Parts: sequence; structure tokens; C-alpha cells
Amino acid sequence: MRFSKRMDMIKPSAIRSVQKRIAATENVISFAAGLPDPALFPLDDLEKATSKMIREKGELAFQYGLTKGYDPMIDKLVERMRNKEKIDASAANIILTTGSQQGLALCAMMFLDEGDVVVAENPSYLGGINACRPYGVSFIGVDTDDEGMDTKELDKVLAENPSVKMLYVIPNFQNPTGKAWSLQRRKDFMEVINKYDVIVVEDNPYGEIRFKGDFVPSLKSMDTQGKVVYLGSFSKILAPGLRIAWICADPEVVKEAELIKEGWDLQCNQFVQVQAVQYMEDFDLEAHIAEIQQLYMKKCDLMLEMMDKEFPESVTYTRPEGGMFIWVVLPENVDADVLLDTALEHGVAYIPGEPFFANGGPKNTIRMNFTTVSEDQIKKGIKILGDVLKTVC
Repeated sequence: MRFSKRMDMIKPSAIRSVQKRIAATENVISFAAGLPDPALFPLDDLEKATSKMIREKGELAFQYGLTKGYDPMIDKLVERMRNKEKIDASAANIILTTGSQQGLALCAMMFLDEGDVVVAENPSYLGGINACRPYGVSFIGVDTDDEGMDTKELDKVLAENPSVKMLYVIPNFQNPTGKAWSLQRRKDFMEVINKYDVIVVEDNPYGEIRFKGDFVPSLKSMDTQGKVVYLGSFSKILAPGLRIAWICADPEVVKEAELIKEGWDLQCNQFVQVQAVQYMEDFDLEAHIAEIQQLYMKKCDLMLEMMDKEFPESVTYTRPEGGMFIWVVLPENVDADVLLDTALEHGVAYIPGEPFFANGGPKNTIRMNFTTVSEDQIKKGIKILGDVLKTVC
């Protein structure tokens, strides 16, 4: 087959390859998932909303819709951007996407040319990096600390690399580290990027599942130059299978994204947009989010309590105030990928952290997920993993 040269730049997901290793092992307690807890999907309410929607709006729901999105859904998102994110948005700033992953792919196609440079946090979400790879770009990772991206290093990178076109960041409870940027670091970041001709893609799939601490404004809410493209999603607060997500950006960006979608998929799923609007009109989404926050906080606190008790002192880890992940750092001599084989033999799994670095990174890191496991599994699994770590740390 004569595939395009672009296909040579596409790499298989390292995370999915690890998950295949895990799936091949029976009776494993897995902390490797990047999924919300399916027990929290509001199935009964969705069933009621869907039945009502089909009766009252069935012909509309099953018909083609607008590329930009279902108007009542756009109205809901405008309201959400204003009230929840403090972003002064209108319908001209919104376009629906099939998951945030399509938003990432749209941004890559809109902004990147061969030879451009993309700056990302070190480490960062692998899916964001892979969305950019087919366009022949290179990557520069900027280290993060507990406050967020190192803005002094970022300023230096941007000053020395005029080919940087786009920055990809996850300021809220980042995948994979669970870290959230402080307010001051966000202000410092915006001060830096305003000096350069760059676009910032702010990916925010986890922001609404903050279960501790105070709300921190988005980068988009601080954007005075139209440089920030905000990606939002219902995947973590309603259900990922609906694939409802959106871009909030300058109207010029939205128009370009609409042109691309006309050739890609014509439109997002009309049925699920009408369905979700009906759900939000008939049921309390905010109460549902509060339920998610409480359960995730309970699981996260339990996992951290067990880590404190069972892990060797040489192992460190983040203490997230929201999101779905804990980032674990092992002693430098320990290879987390090699150790995974031993962990699997003892019945526990995780994701090694090295693939989350755009240009390769340290091998002594682990991403742990606490949302899809039960409390009993957390207790048992962390005890097992602690025993495995004690053999090498």
C-alpha cells in the first residue's frame, strides 16, 4: 500500500501497548486506567432524558445538524464558560468537537507546519503530543514544579527558538502528574507568552473535578490577545462515550475549525448533543459533579494514606487536589517499565511514566489512577505494590 509520508510520523500509543500487557494478565488490580468511574454515570437519569428527548425531539435528534454544533448546546456551553470558567464567551467563540482529542487534532492542523516546534509540559499528555506528530514538528519539554510550568525556562525557550508555534498545557490536575498550576504561575505564564507570536492550547478535561482547594481561573480567562484556545469536555463529568467536547477560542479560530470539520466529519453527533441538553434541562449536572468530586476525593485520600503507610521512604508522589492521577517518582536506579513485569506477576498494574515525555524522559516514574478501582482494591493493591517496591528501593 502506498501510504502518505505522514504515516511514518505516527507512533502507536505507548500507553495502549502497556495496557495490552496488563490485559494479558489475569486477576490484576489495575491502577493503569485513565478512565472515569463508570459507577458514577447517571444512567437512570440519562435513560429518562433520552426517552423524553426521542418523544419530543426525535426527528431533530436523528437528523443532520450544523457543523458548529446544536444551538441549544452552544448556549449551554456559553453559559458554562461565563459562570464556571469566568470566560467572556459568546456563541461565536464555541464549536463542538468529538472529544477533546478532536480539538487537539484540529489545533494541530490549523496551526502547525512542517519544521515548527511545539512546547509542552515535561511530562505531558501523550495524546496531545501524538496529535501534533503527523505534521512534521519537533518538541521541547519545559519542566514543571508544584506551582506549574517553569516560566523562566519557558521565556528562555521561546526567546531562543523562533520556530515555536504552539504551546500545549494542562493547567488543572494534569495527566499524568495530577498537578495544578497556582494563580501566580498562570499570571506569570500569560505575561511570558504575550511577548511572543505563539498559540496556547489549554486542555481542561479535569478542571471541574477539583475536590480540594479553591477555584483558580483558566488561562483563557486571562487572555487579552486571543492567543489561548481552550478545550473543554463532558467526558469526566458526564460520560466519555458521549464524546461531547468543545473549543472556546477567538471567532477566527472557530471559523477555521468549522471549515476543517466540514471536510472531516461534517458535524459532531447530533443525537448526543440533543440528549445531553435534555439531561441538563431535566436534571442537576452540578449536583452530579459534586458527587463525583466527593467520591474521587475519598479514593484519592485513601490511596495517599496507603502509600504513606506501604511505600518506601525513597519513593515520592504528588498529592493532587483534583483530577484522576497521582505521579510517583522512584529512586533513579529503578526502571518502572522493567518493574511492571514483577508487579504484574504479583497482581498489580500501573503505567510507567517515561512515555509521557515528548523527547524521552526518566524511567523511574509511574502514573497511578485512583478513579476506577474500589476502596478494597486500593488497600490490597497498594500493599502489594509497596511490597514490590521494597525489593528494589
